[in-house]
Amino acid sequence: MEELKAIFFEYKYVWRTIIILISAIIIRKIIYVFLNRYIEQSSQLIKVEPTKYRFLKNAVSAIIYLGAAILIIYEIPTFKTLAVSLFAGAGIFAAFLGFASQQAFSNIVSGIFIVIFKPFRVGDFVRLDDQTAGQVEDITLRHTVINGLENRRIIIPNSNISASTIVNSSIQDEKICRFMEFGISYDSDIDLAMDIIRDEAMKHPDCIDNRNEEDKQKKVPQVIIRLINFGESSVNLRAYVWAKDHPTSFFMHCDLNYSIKKRFDKEGIEIPFPYRTVVLKNAEEISKITAQNRGKTEN
Repeated sequence: MEELKAIFFEYKYVWRTIIILISAIIIRKIIYVFLNRYIEQSSQLIKVEPTKYRFLKNAVSAIIYLGAAILIIYEIPTFKTLAVSLFAGAGIFAAFLGFASQQAFSNIVSGIFIVIFKPFRVGDFVRLDDQTAGQVEDITLRHTVINGLENRRIIIPNSNISASTIVNSSIQDEKICRFMEFGISYDSDIDLAMDIIRDEAMKHPDCIDNRNEEDKQKKVPQVIIRLINFGESSVNLRAYVWAKDHPTSFFMHCDLNYSIKKRFDKEGIEIPFPYRTVVLKNAEEISKITAQNRGKTEN
């Protein structure tokens, strides 16, 4: 009889644990439904910022599951006794917990700062100082998810992002001024090369006119081209071409590289490769050494 009672009590605690976990999942889903409805209603009136809602959802999930874990510990005597014993040695436990959770707490605080100060938002295209680039897909309590250029998810701790320099191509004004640089030979016609670059850029459907009325009155070119420096074997030109956003500017850049190279070939504009001039001193001695080495090889 005692054994049956022991088994009954053990199963009772198992069922209580299962009920608590199921209740936590249901409560989380209900809260998510209300949050989603609130977001949909808000989007009809104002432009909704999705970043804070995603972060709020992650925070709500963490709080619900933490509460469920505390409740399970309270309900099961064995866990409750263990928890009391741990709190009895609170000094050692607190030191251990503080050391273990230092990085996690840093990530949470950094995530809160990201949501408050908004150096980037969900959907923004960003580049970090370690050259990681892509579109922000999610911001959680611990990390930020970036969808990279190869469609791979890059998981970065929030504290690492907070310590990085962030280049945001989507915040405020998404238009991009794309720098396109070409090196032409010193013998090539600079004016003709500039005309070809400008003509091909303005023909591209993704090239936009970013001039204001004052610039148009002053007849400032839509695509400005400047001679930026003289290289070892080339005259270097830079074209400033505007596109509506970063992804569009990348594809436009690739297209223009192709079309401008074709026009350069057709109209005699040379894109040089580096030249090296080798000067041989004491040519007679070098010839003798070469002949001696050849003789040794033959023998």
